[in-house]
Amino acid sequence: MTTLEFTYHIGKVSKSLKPFAMKLTRDYEEANDLLQDTLLKAFTNRDKYTEGTNLKAWLYTIMKNTFITNYQRMVRKNTFIDTSDNLHYINSMESSTDNLAISSFAMNDINRAVSALEDAYKAPFMMYFRGFKYHEIAEKLDIPIGTVKNRIHIARKELKDKLHMYAN
Repeated sequence: MTTLEFTYHIGKVSKSLKPFAMKLTRDYEEANDLLQDTLLKAFTNRDKYTEGTNLKAWLYTIMKNTFITNYQRMVRKNTFIDTSDNLHYINSMESSTDNLAISSFAMNDINRAVSALEDAYKAPFMMYFRGFKYHEIAEKLDIPIGTVKNRIHIARKELKDKLHMYAN
């Protein structure tokens, strides 16, 4: 197959490679780069293509392998190696522990915010938090069910305002 014929056949098939590149990269620019790399590799290695075989499958294989190679290269590039006597990966999570100080601070802030609620809102909210149903809270506190729902709503809103720094 001549270079001109090879280029013609690749041009016909290359349009079907773009969706596959998008599926792999999930980014328009990266998909274009991957497609370009694939076509360049195919053209430079056209002597390895056996005429009469499935050109589309050959190009898909080149694209998949190029994507995997690029991904592995990126992972290696982002892995820091400690050159001290221990010789371990810095980003290894096997021997790491969580610092529970943050959750302790958060719990203290939550308890402080709940304590600061007015009793009219705190009582129904805490009962609801402990698993009581609206009608059980209404019976226990001897108030209408609509008032229970309103007070729980207000308590949640106040807590949300006071604890906004923990919102995602």
